[in-house]
Parts: sequence; C-alpha cells; structure tokens
Amino acid sequence: MWNDTERTPSGDAGTPAPPQVTDAARALARKRIEKRRGLQGGLVAYVVVNAAFVGIWVVTGGGYFWPGWILALWGVGMVLGIWDYLRRPISEDDVEAELRRMARRRRPLGE
Repeated sequence: MWNDTERTPSGDAGTPAPPQVTDAARALARKRIEKRRGLQGGLVAYVVVNAAFVGIWVVTGGGYFWPGWILALWGVGMVLGIWDYLRRPISEDDVEAELRRMARRRRPLGE
C-alpha cells in the first residue's frame, strides 16, 4: 500500500512523494531555471572574455589597466542579474500589502 509521504510501499523508508505542483508553480520553476542558466552562461562569458582582455593588456606591455573599466561595468550587470535571480517572486501577500498601503495614502488626513 502506498502512502502520501513516501514513494515506496508503507513501512519502507523512502523518499518523500513530490508535492502537488500547479501550472503556476511549474511556470515559475521554469523561469527560475532559465534565469539561472542565463546567469551561468553570462558568468562563463564574463570570465573568458575579461581574461582575454587582461591577457591582451599584459601582451601589449601593461601600463594603464584599461580592462578594469570593462571588468567593472560588466560586473555591475552581473551583480544586477544575480540580484534579480535571488529576489523572491511576488506573492499574494505582497499584493495585499501594497493594496493596503495604497488605501492608506488615499485617506484624507482628517480621518
């Protein structure tokens, strides 16, 4: 006999059964996977391209470290991408809280 928390017959230790997944949760998971893969690809490109720029800088005799501009500006873009990935998605609680804030702003000062 199967139970709700295990994938193996009752009484056997097993892995938990997967939770019921809605279409919205599946879409959110897919979106997060796509963002993560995009970040991974972006990070590889950042490292490879900037290593090439630093290599060019070394081969051409050093001097003013111009690759620093590219490293810094592209790095800001990478940090913003990571921040976007790490932010939690908007929940119904967030929407309700915003609606309450909006309602408080609309009240006259005398109330």
